[in-house]
Amino acid sequence: MAGEDIIMLSQEELKRLHVVKKILEGGLKQVEASAILMLSDRQVRRVVRKVKTEGDRGVIHGSRGRPSNNRFASEVKDRAIRLYQEKYNDFGPTLFSEKLYEVNGLKISDETLRNWLIQSGDWQKARKRKTHRKWRERKRHYGEMIQMDGSHHPWLEGRGPEMVLMGCIDDATNKIFGRFYEYEGTMPAMDCFKRYTGLYGLPLSVYIDRHTTYKSNARPTIEDDLLGRTPLSQFERAMEELGVRVIHALSPQAKGRIERLFKTLQDRLVKEMRLKGIKTIEQANKFLQGYLRRHNKRFSIEAHEKEDLHRPLAEGFDLDGVLCVKTKRALRNDFTVAHDKKLYQVLESANTKDVIVEERINGRMHITHNNRALGFKEIYSRPLKEKGKPQKSFKIRKKHIPPKNHPWRNYPVLPKPDISILVKTGHF
Repeated sequence: MAGEDIIMLSQEELKRLHVVKKILEGGLKQVEASAILMLSDRQVRRVVRKVKTEGDRGVIHGSRGRPSNNRFASEVKDRAIRLYQEKYNDFGPTLFSEKLYEVNGLKISDETLRNWLIQSGDWQKARKRKTHRKWRERKRHYGEMIQMDGSHHPWLEGRGPEMVLMGCIDDATNKIFGRFYEYEGTMPAMDCFKRYTGLYGLPLSVYIDRHTTYKSNARPTIEDDLLGRTPLSQFERAMEELGVRVIHALSPQAKGRIERLFKTLQDRLVKEMRLKGIKTIEQANKFLQGYLRRHNKRFSIEAHEKEDLHRPLAEGFDLDGVLCVKTKRALRNDFTVAHDKKLYQVLESANTKDVIVEERINGRMHITHNNRALGFKEIYSRPLKEKGKPQKSFKIRKKHIPPKNHPWRNYPVLPKPDISILVKTGHF
């Protein structure tokens, strides 16, 4: 048949055939062809000999169309595809390859699985269109800057309550830390930062967005204008007291490192917790500790410089007294303080009109003045005046009568004017 004479050649094979024909025609030496084709002299001689005996088909590799000796059995391929469709249907090929080895004992490369899934129609190639943005070089030291943010996502996929992942990533090494909370706010952000500090120390700076948790949108008061300062959020105030520089990003792309981290965790971590059947925030945080250790061991990199710039806390430093919500309140004459629609009686005397109410991460409350804690208790009504308490005695002031020799009495008395004269002159 005519169709059997058609030979399908690639561009590389067509190029090789063209050079070999030049050799056979005598227009090119085998040494020159070796440099053109980037093959050894022996390989060129072998191809020339094969083309002489087999014709144009001689440039085709002998293993084309033959199954590989290292191929997987069809049963293994069918089992992998069946597992993907039943258990891992939304996993990417890379994560699917890892879970097949860890859970099912099948060691298959991610590229092989990708090809299998494309053939079965369970996976499609996705080309990402990249937007050009100015590249920022990594910080050179570990602890020089961390990026911090919160990620809202259905982490438990409806099996449990809604959660927010508060995460940190070191800009130089990609080491990460995180914890799940019920919401993204000041207290979760401070608790996450406290736990990070307990493990690694204080970083030099923190890169965050302009969420109201991290940046105050209050208008400056007259006092702020006079002192040339801007209103600070509670988180900014705490970082200022700790000597940590706060940098606010103007766009999500500016802190792309942690945004990409969240995208990865929203894919991998969600599926890992699904396989473990995690349903509560407590179970999620317990699992997250081991997951972060494995993640850092696998994906973290070495910083350009060996020096670790994390700063340890001084011994005895009250970190809870800084990472808290501080509110200035008036201390009334009866030594009561109103806060959050509740009334508190201060049990110690304080020569001040204002006190600071501190709401700690652990849920406790402190009332302080000049960094000194004051004893207090919650009351449900204002204190009444004690019965039988002697009233202050008031002295009745007597009417003061100046003496006779007082200058006021010795003031010269002017004679009374004559009314008739005033009438004649028109002054009356």
